[in-house]
Amino acid sequence: MSAVCTEECFLRDVAEHAMTVIREDGVNRHIRFSKPGTSCMHFDLITWPGYLCYTGDMGTYVFQRLTDMFEFFRTGREYKKLKGAKLAVNLAYWGEKLQATDRDGYRKYSAEKFKANVMDWVEQRGLTGKLGHGLRNELQSEVLDHADDGADTAYRAAMDFVWNGKRVFPDFYEVDSEDYSHRFLWCCYALAWGIEQYDEVKQSAAEAGPA
Repeated sequence: MSAVCTEECFLRDVAEHAMTVIREDGVNRHIRFSKPGTSCMHFDLITWPGYLCYTGDMGTYVFQRLTDMFEFFRTGREYKKLKGAKLAVNLAYWGEKLQATDRDGYRKYSAEKFKANVMDWVEQRGLTGKLGHGLRNELQSEVLDHADDGADTAYRAAMDFVWNGKRVFPDFYEVDSEDYSHRFLWCCYALAWGIEQYDEVKQSAAEAGPA
């Protein structure tokens, strides 16, 4: 699955989702979002004091921060919308609050980030001018062409690369070429969107008053 998950892509995925309240007792909640008639792309938001568990087709993630974790994930809504985003998502900050993930984790090796790091390394070491003198072709065939072969192969190719008798990437293993996984991106969009749906339903009910 591609590591790219855009806001637009997520919103298409959940366009027909409906919300079901399974349990609601203060900050103890179990809210389900799914397309009627199918479990495809469904997800549950389960909260108890201090914690929120997201679980569904895109994995399982447990976050810890505030007593009411819905309040935590509401932060930044207005700022994001001023910037043109429909959903307020803060990947780095939310990632710091993870207490547990499923076996796939939340960050993955990214071939695109690896390639960008290789070129940044070349630039930072003043080798950009050599790209027109054979370095570019060798770099492409011996390193960049291995970016899609997985982290181990890509990093080994970089570490073994020699130009003019010298290793160009001697400490490249220290460079971070991981990025947020597709599943975690989707989960974060789901958190922001799901809590907004919940808030809208609660507000509508409050405005309608007692039945």
